[in-house]
Amino acid sequence: MDIKPVEQIATKWMEVTPGRADEYKKGVSSPRRSWAQATSDAAANYESGVQEAISRGAFAKGVDSAGDSAWRDGAINKGVSRWPQGVRLGKGKYQSGFAPYHSVLAGLTLSPKGPAGDPRNIDRVREVDEALHEAKIGQ
Repeated sequence: MDIKPVEQIATKWMEVTPGRADEYKKGVSSPRRSWAQATSDAAANYESGVQEAISRGAFAKGVDSAGDSAWRDGAINKGVSRWPQGVRLGKGKYQSGFAPYHSVLAGLTLSPKGPAGDPRNIDRVREVDEALHEAKIGQ
């Protein structure tokens, strides 16, 4: 088969695809099928795929293949510039996600605090841990 060199294909993709942002937005705004419904319908396939990937050690192989440099380069070259906007856009989700735990913490009455190094202080930590864990699994 006659095919262009991979470098040439990748370069064209890099040059052309960013100009398709409007097409991306249109697709997300008006999908052919509901994302939530399609994703829910695919739950069994997801589980099967994850189990198959686990059985062949795909996660560890992927981590080993990428190494620290792939993670670091992506985090620095993409993540740093996207961080501020992502945080600003995530405020509402952060607030609603933390709200149940905030309520638990605000409603706790902890046992009395002891002096530094007193084992009773660890009991206070345990009380917080147990309350937060219950809130998490009870949802």
